Amino acid sequence: MLDKNGIAKRIAKEVKNGYYVNLGIGIPTLVANFVRDDIEVEFQSENGVLGMGPFPFEGEEDADIINAGKQTITTMPGASFFDSVTSFSMIRGKHVHLTILGAMEVSENGDIANWKIPGKMVKGMGGAMDLVASAENIIVAMMHTNKRGESKLLKRCSLPLTGVGCVTKVVTNLSVFEIKNNQFYLLERAPGVSVEEIKNATEGTLVVEGEIPEMNL
Repeated sequence: MLDKNGIAKRIAKEVKNGYYVNLGIGIPTLVANFVRDDIEVEFQSENGVLGMGPFPFEGEEDADIINAGKQTITTMPGASFFDSVTSFSMIRGKHVHLTILGAMEVSENGDIANWKIPGKMVKGMGGAMDLVASAENIIVAMMHTNKRGESKLLKRCSLPLTGVGCVTKVVTNLSVFEIKNNQFYLLERAPGVSVEEIKNATEGTLVVEGEIPEMNL
């Protein structure tokens, strides 16, 4: 199965030339490290950065240049910085081609829960609700099961929802899914992971059509 970098590396293959891409906090922030060098991509962070690059090497960090998760980042030539009004105008105006988010749960009809666990202190929803309400292409990066070994790909989310019916694809440490017709369609499996293992780890309705290839990383 994949680690977090492996998940990010697979999602990077979904990034196309000319895309404007919003990276959520967590695993999504790693995607910028794996995008092909021969394509032009603009990564946007909701705190007001366009033109994010990979994470800086140790000792080269600039504490004034951070992403929405307060992590230090690098910027590419031509990068720009702006206020939240401009940032969310980009998001709400549907000027972002791809949104990559982490999640605690995803349901078979594309609902996403990624901002609150009841009883635990949270700082707030941040820009998550704006992102899922405005984006037309949302890929979720997540571990397939929680710390108790329970599936995070569900028939219905049990946690407070961030968005309804908005997720198009899910990439986990076990597999790649497309969500359509209120079902998880298995597209690829992680190296060394069997279809049976994926079935056993998926609570939601799973569709397996033909031979499922291993991810090409």
